[in-house]
Amino acid sequence: MNLHFSEDFAGWPPEQTVFPIAGLDLKVLMGDHPFDVAEREAIRENWERETAANPALFDGRMVFQKRLALTESGLAAEGHVIPFSTFMWWRRQPDRQGGIHLFAYPVLETSDGALVAIRMGNHTANPGQVYFAAGSLEPEDISGDRCDVDGNMRREVFEETGLDLADAEAGDRYYASHVRRTVTVLRLFRFDLTADQMIAKIHAHMLVADDKEIDGAVAILSADPKAHPYNIAMLPVIDWYFGEKPRS
Repeated sequence: MNLHFSEDFAGWPPEQTVFPIAGLDLKVLMGDHPFDVAEREAIRENWERETAANPALFDGRMVFQKRLALTESGLAAEGHVIPFSTFMWWRRQPDRQGGIHLFAYPVLETSDGALVAIRMGNHTANPGQVYFAAGSLEPEDISGDRCDVDGNMRREVFEETGLDLADAEAGDRYYASHVRRTVTVLRLFRFDLTADQMIAKIHAHMLVADDKEIDGAVAILSADPKAHPYNIAMLPVIDWYFGEKPRS
């Protein structure tokens, strides 16, 4: 099948809405991302400013998309592995041209009707923000030349919360949302635990975790956008979840 890749989201559902997708095919290309090449000096200068303000930042590697396509078969994308410093410069651009950030949100459901998210620590790139345990696609999430999104979700949730997605009932499909050239892939995971039980497990994990990225866990009980200091990508998700009550 010939895919009509796009960089401008033409023909996509509107921003900040959640819609089902049939599947995922995220290809990782060899070589450098064009944005990384074109902006290399600006990236270096910005990284010096970023690390002066927050010395805890680490210039790791992540997958950054170049173009994508949305079809009846699902979401397809082509991207490259880039330094985190490149992403930090890209996200400061007013129009965010030159690339697309795609990451996955495992939507953690509780047995008593809540969602559980984490609050990021002050030393991270998103200090104080509340969102589902998640992270950018990284080289260790690549199998062959494709990104393993489910593997990424399992790894991120376990590292940050100590919870194992294998213990949850996974939803049978993916959903997606997009805003400001950032694409969020969603999948529901229902645990047989109350919100209080899940939060207690996460707080216990925080005491022994090697990576101290998070500052706590919270229960989300409604679509109120002011209940927590949400990351912008969370807003359409909670509005969709508490408005439509999708079933796993």
